[in-house]
Amino acid sequence: MKILQLCIKPPYPPVDGGTLAMDSVTQGLLAAGHSVKVLTVSSDKHPVRHEAIPDSYWQQTHMESVHIDLSIHPFQAAVALLCGESYHVKRYISTDFREKLTEILQHEEFDVVHMESIFLAPYLPTIRKYSAAVIVLRAHNVEHHIWQQIAKGTRRPLKRWYLKKLALALRVYELERVNDFDGVACITANDAECLKKEGCRRPITDIPFGIVPETIADVCEEPYSLFHIGSMDWRPNEEGVRWFLKEVWPLIHNELPQVKLYLAGRKMPDDLMQLQSENVVVVGEVPDAAYFIASKQLNVVPLLAGSGIRVKIIEAMSQRKVVITTHTGAEGIRYTDGEHLLIADTPTQFVDQIKRCLSDPELRNRIADNAYRLVDEDYSNKALTQRLVDFYNKIRQKTLS
Repeated sequence: MKILQLCIKPPYPPVDGGTLAMDSVTQGLLAAGHSVKVLTVSSDKHPVRHEAIPDSYWQQTHMESVHIDLSIHPFQAAVALLCGESYHVKRYISTDFREKLTEILQHEEFDVVHMESIFLAPYLPTIRKYSAAVIVLRAHNVEHHIWQQIAKGTRRPLKRWYLKKLALALRVYELERVNDFDGVACITANDAECLKKEGCRRPITDIPFGIVPETIADVCEEPYSLFHIGSMDWRPNEEGVRWFLKEVWPLIHNELPQVKLYLAGRKMPDDLMQLQSENVVVVGEVPDAAYFIASKQLNVVPLLAGSGIRVKIIEAMSQRKVVITTHTGAEGIRYTDGEHLLIADTPTQFVDQIKRCLSDPELRNRIADNAYRLVDEDYSNKALTQRLVDFYNKIRQKTLS
């Protein structure tokens, strides 16, 4: 098959959860013998990094990009709010992107257009006009759920009101447009069930992202070390880390003064980079995420909002790391608390789970081994790619009949 993959940010190099999930689709389809053409949005926040992309990737995907200004413009945001429109979506509307998409569709025929975000739904009419391909939405999250959760957790009344309005406009748009696709491939069963309950009438399935479990050799694991790694331009990550530093870390430091906390991730806010707190090391973006994960002991993921699967949790589990996270953070993973990871939703629970792990090496090893096996069983990229291709074919057959 020939697949056109539309991305909201460059899928390569895979430097965060979103790009890892997108690249797993690209690599899985290529490995299975399919043809993949990538068209991506490039922005100041997420630019195409030509120097980081090998020639083989360009040759295989013929990736093209269009720059879109995704910065926040208060006046445009206010207009969208007054008109009841989703500003999240409006920022992605670009004449240049539409023209490039039209050019590609006029010169090449595709069997499938694989769209990596509901935010690109404004381009559905263009695809319908110039292509007979089936169009599949890859739903990484139920986007409006994330913003509803963020709004709920916001204390300032005016900001909470504004975020609720944003979430409502996004909800209306997401639930209307999801039925304009030929099929929807969610990353989790929870998200698929949610969209069905909220009105999705299109063929829908749940297919997690794929990963190749790896073990980094010759790395010394630092004892009594906690770590968090994740892109800090994704708001739930930033809010979770700030909550952890304020509510949890003082308790940990008081009871376990030998423990160190390492914070890593792209787009680390300046105030966190300059943080002066005993035994807290803010490293920002790391050159090798796998090496960083391998060098630390316990992965803490204090997510208070979110949807889909946290890719970085799966990545840590694939390296036999014990993950301590919230119910929200573990959403979408087929886990058993105490067997594959540890759940903590309150500051006290985080402290208790960390103390429990540090004092019981046998428990750590058992959970780490179970986590590795779970990833190996549930997240094989080859098997998941075949499920995605089968879904494509099912939709194509239905469309042709």
